[in-house]
Amino acid sequence: MSNISRRSFIKRTVAAGAASGVILSGVNKIAGASETGSNKVGTLIDLTKCDGCKGQKVPACVTACKSKNESRFPEPVENIQNYWPQKKYENWSDKRDLTKRLTPYNWTFVQNVKVDGKEVSVPRRCMHCDNPPCVNLCPFSAMEQTPEGTTQVNPNVCFGGAKCRDVCPWGIPARQAGVGLYLKVAPKLAGGGVMYKCDLCYDRIKNNQSPACVEACPKGAISYGEKVELRKVAYEKAKDINGYVYGDKENGGTSTFYISPVPFEKIHKELEKQKATQPNPEAPGFPTMPVEVGNFLDTANGMASAVLLAPVATAFAAGITAYKTMKGKGEE
Repeated sequence: MSNISRRSFIKRTVAAGAASGVILSGVNKIAGASETGSNKVGTLIDLTKCDGCKGQKVPACVTACKSKNESRFPEPVENIQNYWPQKKYENWSDKRDLTKRLTPYNWTFVQNVKVDGKEVSVPRRCMHCDNPPCVNLCPFSAMEQTPEGTTQVNPNVCFGGAKCRDVCPWGIPARQAGVGLYLKVAPKLAGGGVMYKCDLCYDRIKNNQSPACVEACPKGAISYGEKVELRKVAYEKAKDINGYVYGDKENGGTSTFYISPVPFEKIHKELEKQKATQPNPEAPGFPTMPVEVGNFLDTANGMASAVLLAPVATAFAAGITAYKTMKGKGEE
């Protein structure tokens, strides 16, 4: 960034703002690009098998995830600025060992609840939606959906605006301040760091390997494979145990299927109770979301937010695109 000043960058960004409509359109096209693809993958999480790795301090899937992604965890600057105009910032760098919730340093965790007298352990991470609102809304194209149906964050482009977390029904992405492109562009005026979340070990998927959590599970509670086949298995197993499936229709459909012997509405109710008694206020639950209202962008408030955000945010997106073109992808 040494060859282009912040003032010059912002001037070029504003000048490029006219292209914002085209950019947003392109983002939406990317989001839906793989909807009809036949190579979509997914995971099936069987709650009749998961016991949260009793006897272990940290569940195997959590340990495997942290070990696999440790090299990608953020290393923030020492003097982190507040989120303008707010007087705060999110910094998890001193809580790297926290494993009981999602953070920029922990992309998978296991919830434990008791429902109808049964102990239920629930591995949690990104659901990888079929039509992800986080990808649809991100004006910087930092959120991407792969042809395999996974969603991931490009840390070299993300400004940490947290809109992806706002529109996620489960509040999955976690933000770390003091890292990212905004430090070079507008550290006091734009964004707030970088968002982090599970990408389903996309590099392993590309090498025909299973995600780390799947490979590490000692109970075989997490399965990986073609989404179509996993969906079929989920409903067959649910029928056999007179159980329930979650993730197939919620938020318009996801690539993560859960099987449970107890209703997810009851699991959700117990998790909501936990929020009031445990220091984990952003723990994702299991909200019910019909297809027709599941996607945040389909609601009036969602559309209004997107419209208000677009003029400014997409101008930055245009500037970033121009910058990447000038400097070359190798230096993005």
